[in-house]
Amino acid sequence: MWRRSSFLFTKRPFSSEPEIPSLYSFLQPSIFALKRPTKSQESLQKIQENPAPKSLTQSQKSNYETTLQESLFNRNTDEAWKSFKTLTNCSSFPSKPLTNSLITHLCSFSDTHNLKRAYASVVFVLEKSPNLLEYETVKALLDSMRIANTGAPAFALVNCMLKNRFFMPFGMWGNVLVDICRKNSRFIGFLDVFNECCRIAVDEKLDFMKPDLVLCNAALECCCHELESVSDAEKVIDTMSVLGTRPDEFSFGLLAYLYATKGLEEKILELKGLISRFGFSDKRVFLQNLISGYLKSGNLESVSVTILSALKEGEAQDLKFSEETYNEVVKVFLKNGSIKDLANLIIEAQKLESSSISVERSIGYAIIDACVSLGLLDKAHNVLDEMNAQGASVGIGVYASILKAYGKEQRTAEASQLVTEITSLGLQLDVGSYEALIEASMSCQDFQSAFSLFRDMRESRIRDLKGSYLTIMTGLTENHRPELMAAFLDEVVEDPRAEVGTHDWNSIIHAFCKAGRLEDARRTFRRMIFLQFEPNEQTYLSLINGYVAAAKYFSVLMLWNEVKRKVSIEGEKRFELDTSLVDAFLYALVKGGFFDAVMQVVEKSQEMKIFVDKWRYKQAFMETHKKLKVSKLRKRNFRKMEALVAFKNWAGLTG
Repeated sequence: MWRRSSFLFTKRPFSSEPEIPSLYSFLQPSIFALKRPTKSQESLQKIQENPAPKSLTQSQKSNYETTLQESLFNRNTDEAWKSFKTLTNCSSFPSKPLTNSLITHLCSFSDTHNLKRAYASVVFVLEKSPNLLEYETVKALLDSMRIANTGAPAFALVNCMLKNRFFMPFGMWGNVLVDICRKNSRFIGFLDVFNECCRIAVDEKLDFMKPDLVLCNAALECCCHELESVSDAEKVIDTMSVLGTRPDEFSFGLLAYLYATKGLEEKILELKGLISRFGFSDKRVFLQNLISGYLKSGNLESVSVTILSALKEGEAQDLKFSEETYNEVVKVFLKNGSIKDLANLIIEAQKLESSSISVERSIGYAIIDACVSLGLLDKAHNVLDEMNAQGASVGIGVYASILKAYGKEQRTAEASQLVTEITSLGLQLDVGSYEALIEASMSCQDFQSAFSLFRDMRESRIRDLKGSYLTIMTGLTENHRPELMAAFLDEVVEDPRAEVGTHDWNSIIHAFCKAGRLEDARRTFRRMIFLQFEPNEQTYLSLINGYVAAAKYFSVLMLWNEVKRKVSIEGEKRFELDTSLVDAFLYALVKGGFFDAVMQVVEKSQEMKIFVDKWRYKQAFMETHKKLKVSKLRKRNFRKMEALVAFKNWAGLTG
C-alpha cells in the first residue's frame, strides 16, 4: 500500500534500499557482479582469495580503445561490447567520448538484449565514474526505455542517478517517466521521484531540477486519480507554490475531480472562486473533471446541476463538453436505470438553451449521440419516449441524433416514420440529415422510404433538393428501375429546386430500351416532348439502339423523319447531327431496307461534312439484302428501285 511521503523538505535518501540489485538480477547483464555481497559472502571471498582485477598498461588500454572505436565505426556490436567488458573488468574505462558512443550505439537497437547492455553500462558508470556520462546519452537510454515500455528499469535508472548525485535537468527525463506511467496507468512511482527532485531543487538551490507545470500536473494526477488522497494532492499544490509554478486549468480540473469524488462541496466552491481570480476564461476542463468526479461518486443530481448551471451562466453554449464526458454521463445514468433522469436533464437543458444554438451543440443531441456511439440506440429511443410521455417539447437535436443512427444502421423505414413525426410537430431537419437518410435508403434499396423522405423534404420548403434528387435517380439507374425513375421524375419535374434536365429523361429512356420495354421508352419520350424538354443526340441513340435490338426498323424511320425536320430548321433551333447519330441511323435504315431514307441521311451528312465509313453499311446490306434484285423492284416500286441503285452506287456495290 502506498505510504504518504514525509514533508517535502525533509532530507532523506531517495530509497532506503535501492532497487538496483534486484533489477540487475532481472536483467542478468553478463559483465558486472551486481548484487551487494553479504558478510558471509565477503568472508568466503577472502577465504578464496580471489585475485584483484588485472590492471592494464597504457599501451594495452590504448589498443582496446582503438578496437572499440573501430568496432563501433563498423557497427560490430559484439566486438565493441567485448572490448568494453575487457576494459571495465580491468578497472579501466574507455575515454568519455567512446563510453558515450558505445551506450548510444546500444540504445539505437530495438532489441531487449542490447537495451540490457546499455542499461547495465550506464548504471555501472554511474556507480564508478559518473563524470564520464553525458546528459544526452542517459536521455537516449531513457527514450529507448519509453519505446520499449520498460517501466521498472527506467525508474531504477533514475533512482541510481539521484543516489549518485548525477543531477540531470528534470525536464530532460521527467516526461519520459510520465509517458511510461501513462501507458501503464500507474503514477505512484513518478510521485516519489517528483517529491525527491523538488526536495533537491529547493535544498540545493538547483533550479534545473524543478519540474515544469506538465510534470507537476502529472504528480497531481497521481494524487487525485490513483491515490485519491486530498492531503497528497494539496501537498503537490503547496510544492508548486514554493517552486513558483502557477497552476493551470488542468490543475484545477484534477482537484475538482478529487473533491467531487469525496463530496467536498466547500472546497469545490473555493476552487470556483480561485478560477475566477486566476482569470481562466475556458472552464471546460474544470467542469468536465467536476462532472467526472460526481459520476465516480454516484452523485447524479450534482451532475445535472453542474450541466444546467453551466447553461444558465452561458458557459455550456460557449464551450462544448467532450464526447468522452457525455459518454461517461450516459454510462453511469443508464447503469443506475436513470432513463427518466436523462430525459429530465434534456428537458431542463432545452428550456435554458438559446434558440440560436446549432443542433450539434445542444445537450439533447450530445446525450442521445452518446447513447448511439455506445451502441445503445434503443435506450436512446427510450429516452425520447420518456420525454414524449411527460408531454415535454422534444428538441430537434434529440431527433437528429436518433435519425443519424438509424441511417448508419440502415433502419430506414423507422427513420422515415420518425421524420414524418418530426414534420408533423412543425420541426425542420437540415439538408444534411435528409441527404444522409436518403442515401442510406437508396443503398439498402428501400426506395419507398427514400421517396417519402424526399416528399417531406419538398414540403419542408428546403431550398436545395438537387443533391438528394441526384442520389435517388442515380440509385434507381444502378438498380435498373426505370419505371420508378419515370414515376419519381413525373412527380418532381415541375419543382425548379430539383433542376430536372434532358439527361434525366435520357437515363429513363436508355434504361427502358436496354430492358426491351420499348413502349415504355416511347411513352417516356412523348412525355418528355410534351413537357417541352428537347431531345438530344443521346435520346435518339438510345431509341435507335432499342429499336434495332427488337428489329423495329420502321420505328427508326419515324424517328428519322422527325430528326430530318429538325435538321432542316434554320436558326438556333436547328438540330445538328453528329457522327454517332449518322452511323446509327444509316445502319438501322439499311437493315430495314429504307434506302430512300438512307440516301437522305447520306445527303445530310455530306452537307454537314460528317465522315461516313461505307464499309459498315455495305456489310449490313450483304447480311440482310444480298438476294434483293433491282429488276424485281423496278416492276413493283420504281422509287424504291432508284433509291436502291443510288445506295449501291454510293456504297460501291455495283459491278
